[in-house]
Amino acid sequence: MHTMWKGTISFGLVNIPVKMHAATESKDVRLRQLHKECQSPIKYEKTCPVCDRDIKEEEIVKAYEYAKNKFVVLDEEEIAALKKEQEDKAVEIIDFVQLEEIDPIFFEKSYYLSPNEGGGKAYSLLHAALSETGKIGIAKMMIRSKEQLAVIRIYKNVLVVETIHYPDEVRAVQDVPNIPKQVDIVKKELDTAKLLIDQLTTAFEPDKYTDDYRTALLELIEEKKSKEQTISNKSTAKPDNVTNLMDALQASLDKAKKDKPKAKGNATASTTKRKRIAK
Repeated sequence: MHTMWKGTISFGLVNIPVKMHAATESKDVRLRQLHKECQSPIKYEKTCPVCDRDIKEEEIVKAYEYAKNKFVVLDEEEIAALKKEQEDKAVEIIDFVQLEEIDPIFFEKSYYLSPNEGGGKAYSLLHAALSETGKIGIAKMMIRSKEQLAVIRIYKNVLVVETIHYPDEVRAVQDVPNIPKQVDIVKKELDTAKLLIDQLTTAFEPDKYTDDYRTALLELIEEKKSKEQTISNKSTAKPDNVTNLMDALQASLDKAKKDKPKAKGNATASTTKRKRIAK
């Protein structure tokens, strides 16, 4: 399992060296965009609309747009220094709370934690303590240029980091449009709805839920492959400037040879030959 991050978890005077691994993965079937005429993949190109030309990577800078068309440019060195300052910090557990106190709307992504060298005993200690108390840890950590608020909890026999949104990242429910105001509910209708819920209530078994659309889409793709209903990219990679230059030079050379007048010596020899034939 790929290691995404290495660091330490600390609570009190306890430090646990750990490695972090993605606990989930996307199974989405990604479809490419092709040019219908020649079946070539459509590429993303970075261009400047003002200079009207392609832009190289080294010509790009990062900036924050604080108002319409007004920017603050940030140097890579400045950003790197801030990242380093945060990445050097240990993942410190700030508080311990009950999992039930956090609404699922705050949860973002899950990561497995494994002990790094020398961290096995402390890792097991934290796992056991969380298991016995039923608590979870609230911590902060730096992941991919963002300081994340996170939950550290147990899942079976491993520790899990669950990144959660900051409160200001969750939009206010008051901003949701068209929510009905107080509506009188008929008791008979409510009782019927509650009865339906009781009849459909069961133990949660995650394995019984599958992505039917993804399964059907993959089956359709395999069917088309088996029937050889496939296409190949007819075009090759676009020649670079060097290739274009060589083509232009070669074409110019061929044209020059074709249009070049014959040397005088050759013309004299041809005239002499024609005179001899005439005699």
